[in-house]
Amino acid sequence: MKLAILSESPADEAALGVLIEAVLGGPYLRVQANLRARGWPSVAQVLPAVIRHLHFNTDAEGLVVVVDSDDSVVHTPLHDKPDYFHPQCRMCRLRAVFRQSTKNLPAARGRARVLRGVGVAVPAVEGWYLSGIDDAVTEAAWIEGQNTGQAPYNRAQLKARVYGTDRPSLAHETHCALRQVRRIGRDTRRLEFDFPGFAALAADLRSWKAR
Repeated sequence: MKLAILSESPADEAALGVLIEAVLGGPYLRVQANLRARGWPSVAQVLPAVIRHLHFNTDAEGLVVVVDSDDSVVHTPLHDKPDYFHPQCRMCRLRAVFRQSTKNLPAARGRARVLRGVGVAVPAVEGWYLSGIDDAVTEAAWIEGQNTGQAPYNRAQLKARVYGTDRPSLAHETHCALRQVRRIGRDTRRLEFDFPGFAALAADLRSWKAR
């Protein structure tokens, strides 16, 4: 399988590559997207162009996009109802970009469209990296904090837990992230249970295998 990855940093993309391979159950070939992104606004801005580039100019079968939720609305099962869209939910927004960007594209390179894989890390991808290490770091705990106005932790604290600092160098960030996802990748079920934003991505990837 050939796929591309778009996320908020090269360190995130390297770590995602390991998790993707774990869910798919085997290796894949990485196709480079034509544009890179730094942070959520950049991902949302370049995504339509990346989809079109991959569709017309590469033989990539799918595109995986993962962003942090930060303080935005967290995706819930309610959002999965037909025709439902929450404008402050990043999962809803990314899925909408895929729909809008692919609905009128003609078939190209032997496929109808580039397959969609979308995940949102709540509140940040460092939460995923702590799966199996800290039982208190979960998507449900973050949502409860949003509802009560008392956050159980913040993004800087998650970074410090994973990297030993809230301002790691890119090399150190990548090293630490890869160490954690190699551990997690041995069995992703805990990560999927604690973080539905990852479970949604895993479901997308498994749907590719079923084709």
